[in-house]
Parts: sequence; structure tokens; C-alpha cells
Amino acid sequence: MIILGIDTSCDDTCVALLKIRNSTTAHFQWAGSPSPYSRAVAKFEIRSNIVSSQAKLHAKYGGVYPSLAKREHQKNLPIVFKKALRQAQGKLLRKTQGKLIDLIGVTVGPGLEPCLWQGVNFAKDLARKLNSPIIPVNHIEAHILVNIISNQQLAISNFPAVCLVVSGGHTQLILMRGIRQYKLIGETRDDAAGECFDKVARILGLGYPGGPIVAAEAARCKVKGLRFRVRLPRPMIYQKNYDFSFSGLKTAVLYLVKQLTINNKQLTIRQKREICHEVQQAIIDVLIHKTLRAAKDFKVKSIILGGGVVANNELRKQFQSTINNQQLAMNFLVPPKIFCTDNAAMVAVTAYFNQEKAIKNWKKIKVNANLKI
Repeated sequence: MIILGIDTSCDDTCVALLKIRNSTTAHFQWAGSPSPYSRAVAKFEIRSNIVSSQAKLHAKYGGVYPSLAKREHQKNLPIVFKKALRQAQGKLLRKTQGKLIDLIGVTVGPGLEPCLWQGVNFAKDLARKLNSPIIPVNHIEAHILVNIISNQQLAISNFPAVCLVVSGGHTQLILMRGIRQYKLIGETRDDAAGECFDKVARILGLGYPGGPIVAAEAARCKVKGLRFRVRLPRPMIYQKNYDFSFSGLKTAVLYLVKQLTINNKQLTIRQKREICHEVQQAIIDVLIHKTLRAAKDFKVKSIILGGGVVANNELRKQFQSTINNQQLAMNFLVPPKIFCTDNAAMVAVTAYFNQEKAIKNWKKIKVNANLKI
């Protein structure tokens, strides 16, 4: 089986082709009645996974400009699709079209609505031409299930699990009792963690996207022997819930910068690096504390991470070391960095586990920018 994945939920134009082979041993836990697909362990082979980034175009705006992103998706989708097909097959497009794709999975939400429609309309056009069914995919679920590509023994014994999905638009804690069995237990009440990184980078004049830039500056900060120590709040870290809030952290940085730049002073490189280090550590502290508390409260067997912010080296390292130091008997699943940021391989694998949602009448597919898991 070959599944085409398409994602245009934000500013990356993503197309992937995933080849699936089945063996005979049941490992995956499903919601509801048994499915024919639950009786086999799927072996996933990524034939192509193409991402066209618009980050440089949006850098001057300090964030994603939706109408520009929409136009770029419209322009890039045919190009990225052809590149994905050629990479997957190694043959000319005219020799593969109509024979290669069994199913089409496309992100329908959450995300930026104008951008989502570009991917959905492109998928509809393909479905009409190829007579292939479309499977609508939840972007958040895709960030979770992408772990299966690199952890293909995601077995029944690994559930229940607590999933932390953390990106530019979302920071959510999800209780997962099995594949397609989700319960949202906590989320940000204002800014997402990735959004906080972007806003702090903008305040410090560091550019966009903020996450990797702040992380790079933080890595250059020499913590020992600092003459100037920055201490920022860890919002909601000890509140007895699983929600997050990062707008206050951004505001604290804004006030700190105003204080340090009185009388037209300029922030030094050292000060910027120290602020980046403390912002990153504050976000990491909150994410780890809340996730581990939820994991203990719900007595889970696994902790699963997903989303663009999970590409942060310090977050990955400190999560693992904290789990080890506390001697928690839990599996820790984190995707390779290439699968943390938006991609279409995660859409294709999620489509595989939602085949009974396939819609033959492509006209019925709609987007939902605020889609919940």
C-alpha cells in the first residue's frame, strides 16, 4: 500500500509517500471494535518526504503572514508533489501517476485556515483525477503517531501514555489509552511554547523563527561565573492542573529588556545570550514538570513527545535525564528531529491508522482551523 501525505497547516509545504507492509503479529491497540488493520504490525518505509519551507519569506514579518503563506502553498504544491513522486519512484511522473497512490491523507486542521484549504483543495483535485479516497488527518494526532515510524514496536504494553505536543501553535498534554484513544488533559491558556520563543526572539532582535535562534544563543551562554544573572518566572509550574501559560514569561522578558535599555543603552551580546538561556530553561522546566506530574498521576507506561519545539536539544536531553534521575519505569518516545517539525510523513502514517474515515466523495472534505483531538 502507498499513502500520499499532504500538510499545509502553516508555512511549510509538505508532501510524502509512505509504503506500508504488514506482518502477522498484533501489536497496535485500537479504539472500538477490531479493525482489519489492527491485526498486523505495519512496517513503514518512507519513499519520499519533501518539505518546502517559507521561513525566510516570513522572517521580515517576525511570524507567519497567512495570505503570503497561502499563495506560496498554491505555487509550491505542484512542484513539491512532483519532486516527491520522482524521489519515491525514480521514474518519470507520467509513468507513475495513477498507479502509485492507494490513499491520500491530508491535514484538515488545526492550523491556518487559508493554508489548510490549499492542501485540501490540492488533495481533492488529485482524488478526482486518480479516483483515490481521501482521509482527513488531525495535525495534533499526526505529531503523536509520527513516533511509530521510528518506534515501530509501539505495543499495547506501552499504553496508557501521556503525550506532550509542543509547537508554535500548540502546547497540549494528552492522555493516550491507545491509538485513536485520546483525552486532552491540559493545554496552554494563552501563548504556545513555540510562540513564546518567537516573541522573545523578536524582542531581542534576533530574527525568525525564534526557537532555533534562541536555542543557539542559549547554547553559547556560559552559565558559570555570570556577572549578570537573569531569573525569569516559571508560569503555573506548581498549580494543580496540567495547563500552561507562557504569555507572562514573554512579558517578563519585555519588562527586563526595557529596564536594561534605559537611557538608550543597548543589550550586550552576553545579556541576550543569558536571557535566551533563562527563557529556554524556564520553558523546559515547566514542560518537564507538568508532563511528569501528569505521567505519575495517571500511572502511565510511556511518555510521548511531538511537535516542532521537541527538536530542541536541551529539552530532549533534560527530559531523558530527569526520567533517568527519578528512576521512572516509563518508556520515553521522542521522534527524530526531522519528524518534529511539520512534515507529511506523519500525515501519511496517521492516515493509515484512520482508514475507516476514508471519504470517497472528495467534495465533502472541509477544513477546521480549530480542530480538537
